[in-house]
Amino acid sequence: MVFKFRIVSDGTDNFKRVIEIDAQSTFLDLKNAICDSVGYDKMQMDSFFICDDNWEKRKEITFEDMDFDSDEDAYLMEDAHLEDFIDDEGQRLMYVFDYLTDRAFFMEMTEMIPGRTLKDPFCALSQGKAPAQTMDIDEFDKQLEAKAAKRQSELDLDDELFTAEGYDPDEIASFSEEDPLY
Repeated sequence: MVFKFRIVSDGTDNFKRVIEIDAQSTFLDLKNAICDSVGYDKMQMDSFFICDDNWEKRKEITFEDMDFDSDEDAYLMEDAHLEDFIDDEGQRLMYVFDYLTDRAFFMEMTEMIPGRTLKDPFCALSQGKAPAQTMDIDEFDKQLEAKAAKRQSELDLDDELFTAEGYDPDEIASFSEEDPLY
């Protein structure tokens, strides 16, 4: 069986990849196919996360065993086969490619193709430029500050719309339950 994955990034507009890979392949094979499609160094520390429908991380499959003392099972990419973790179309995953800034690709398994096998995974669609694999922490902080400032200015604008001068209390009091817009 072949799995088809759609990959997007929230950090780069117009970026999309589609990877086709055999279901018996490992997560390391998937990682290498992704890295080849975007030109990333394959030796960087990274992880896949199996996610729920709301993109909440559930299981981690990592490149190297970090040997943390944890109650959770540790899954390694080279040992973890796709078919053991993914069994439904629509399954969501994250591929965290930059641990320092927690930047990731968002992935969805869009199609299962039964009766077909692939020796090697391949990129079936390559659209747009991938984000840089690593980002300087100072640059990352500047981007976070800019996003926070933008959100604050949007909140300030919302506050201006609802100031004491922004509405007529008599107008609001005139609404009744019989009013179709009420």
